[in-house]
Amino acid sequence: MKLDLLAKPETYFSGDRPEMVQYVPEDAKRILEIGCGEGNFGVYFKEKSGAEVWGIEYDAAHAQVARTKLDRVFAGDVAAFLSELPPRYFDAIVCNDVLEHLTDPYSVLLQLKSKLTANGQLISSLPNIRFFRTFFDFVFHKNWEYTDNGIMDKTHYRFFTIKSIPAMYERLGYEVLLHQGINPSKSIRPVLFNWLMLGRFSDIRYLQFATVVRPK
Repeated sequence: MKLDLLAKPETYFSGDRPEMVQYVPEDAKRILEIGCGEGNFGVYFKEKSGAEVWGIEYDAAHAQVARTKLDRVFAGDVAAFLSELPPRYFDAIVCNDVLEHLTDPYSVLLQLKSKLTANGQLISSLPNIRFFRTFFDFVFHKNWEYTDNGIMDKTHYRFFTIKSIPAMYERLGYEVLLHQGINPSKSIRPVLFNWLMLGRFSDIRYLQFATVVRPK
């Protein structure tokens, strides 16, 4: 898998994703973040609870930065390092907007099950292809244009909806503990559209969905 990362803004790798912190169990002592960027998300847990945090980052330069902050960091495609991860070791595995970049996220998710402890949880953030701006663009304007970043990022291989995310996890043998929209738009447009459509489009105001699962 070869990703074009040259067009990404610097904040793409340095964001700490504060809205996702609440979904990681407070008692997690060993955390793996896939797509860790420069490691800022993991730093929060190291400083707050002294957690041991590992990372996997596709971009070598940003992985090198993460190595100065986290306990162990692999640089490259996540699939190449799954066999090096210890079994039943992590209390939490975090995938913040990363599964959509994988050609086969299903195989990765299946293999990650064995890396979680007995009570371990996997936490993901996934972009909503039905976010109102994207939804309106292809429904009303008949437009499907890839961009350098965002929901229509040209490095996205997979697209997800409010229904397809929990369905994917359940199909792969996970139990869904929580699934909810995050980063809602402040625009009145999705609210009005949902009202006109009798409440059937409440999902289009959310940029992403946060999901917490554990192996069945």
